[in-house]
Amino acid sequence: MSTRLRLTRRTAALLLLGALIALSAFAPVLAPDDPRDTDAGVPYQGPSWAHPLGTDLLGRDVASRALYGGRRTLALALLTIAVTFVPGAAAGLLAGYFRGWIDTALMLLMDALLAFPALLMALALIAVLGSGPAQIALAVGIAGVPAYARVTRAAVLEARSRLFVEAARAAGARPGWILLRHVVPSIAPTLLSFAAVSLSWAILNSAALMFLGYGGDIGAPEWGVMLADGRYGFRSAPWAAVAPGVALSLTVFAINLLGSDTSRGGVGREGR
Repeated sequence: MSTRLRLTRRTAALLLLGALIALSAFAPVLAPDDPRDTDAGVPYQGPSWAHPLGTDLLGRDVASRALYGGRRTLALALLTIAVTFVPGAAAGLLAGYFRGWIDTALMLLMDALLAFPALLMALALIAVLGSGPAQIALAVGIAGVPAYARVTRAAVLEARSRLFVEAARAAGARPGWILLRHVVPSIAPTLLSFAAVSLSWAILNSAALMFLGYGGDIGAPEWGVMLADGRYGFRSAPWAAVAPGVALSLTVFAINLLGSDTSRGGVGREGR
């Protein structure tokens, strides 16, 4: 891919993602109505000047709920990716650099967790932790740790064999210094790229759990909750589900497009 095309893709992704974040951030200013206000007189009203994206089954303004829903959905996804990133990157760094029994023990644990489908694991954790946005973030985040640890380990195995790392080791540099000064900067593009993919995955899976009713507050303006509400009258009032669905799709598309251009060559082969 040419440099110009790559820059164009990256710019388009940044503009799209920036616009979605700005719309969500300024929801209190841009939203026509309170996202929780109901009006029994206008259920499933089509798009109009008063309600640009129509109303849902309870007469709530879809545009307002979509704008406020972006704030909750994106905040939940960021919390989820933080739960995934910290232990996943730490486990991958330790396993890939130190090898030996540390590598064996950590990767056995990660492989055991990878044996369970991520969404099924998240559902099991929700059953233990209870319902709520924080519980969803923790459950989905933990379910994403094994994949992130594996990708990080593979990148570290490639980086630790490079000449500058070997030179630092031969010079007597401490392992912690080598990791922070040489290994982490060299694998940062791979980690950032996979973090973008993980963020998209977190958005979709968090929205799925909200859709299933595990968010606790069933009236909350959140894209997954809006999709759940909109499915009841989809044939007669598709706008109630289309708005959050399009918002989710555009957000995931922008993040994936940006993540694909962040990576510089991807992850190398795992060593043994």
